[in-house]
Amino acid sequence: MKRLVSVLLVCVAMASAQEAPDNTLTADEKEAGWLLLFNGKDLSGWKTDTGAPSNTPVQDGAINPHGSGAYMLVYDKYYGDFILSLDFKISAGCNTGVFVRTFPLKSVQGHDVGWNGLEVAIDDTTTNGYTDTGAIYDLVAPTKNAMKPAGDWNHLVITCNRNLITVELNNETVTNMNLDDFKEPKRRPDGSEHGFEKAWYTHSRKGHIGLQDHGSDCWFKNIKLLPMNDDARARPESKAIIK
Repeated sequence: MKRLVSVLLVCVAMASAQEAPDNTLTADEKEAGWLLLFNGKDLSGWKTDTGAPSNTPVQDGAINPHGSGAYMLVYDKYYGDFILSLDFKISAGCNTGVFVRTFPLKSVQGHDVGWNGLEVAIDDTTTNGYTDTGAIYDLVAPTKNAMKPAGDWNHLVITCNRNLITVELNNETVTNMNLDDFKEPKRRPDGSEHGFEKAWYTHSRKGHIGLQDHGSDCWFKNIKLLPMNDDARARPESKAIIK
């Protein structure tokens, strides 16, 4: 019963968000426990993955990570289980992404810091492969590319619930991932190869949310988060790497 009530509150809050001014929480969202991660005016709470302030100011009530001075902008608090809701718009030819559970904020094994998190890809393409919009980059392909054309605003919802990751794009569920199925480095559950040298079921179940700068302008607004579950730490295999 508690779970049903929680789901209903989430649905009410997200429906109310359509009527709210940009970068604000409605009374229903506040009551449901949503947090506003971006105020639309400045970059309070946001920094580059190196810890420095962004070189790019807020643009028309939106965060643009391009030109920030690092690989990504990250929110200064980190979360484990949550629903992340935001709107994004890309420029023509853009390649970017939203990262979740990024940990640690330090590059390892000669890779950029993005290898330390799960990336929901955002690209100016119309296909639905492992690197197209809605994919969990190089790990799970979306069932379809539900993105609107460059220049239009899109609505993205990412749910991280323990071992389960779900991606909704423009009100369609396009991607599901079960981290517990990724038992081997460089192997997806079906045996096909990906490029990560780790078994993802051991990855930290807490980390930072990040907005990638991959060389093109892109904009993010209405960034809201609903924390879930009382204990969102890692499974036993991950305790060695979570701080």
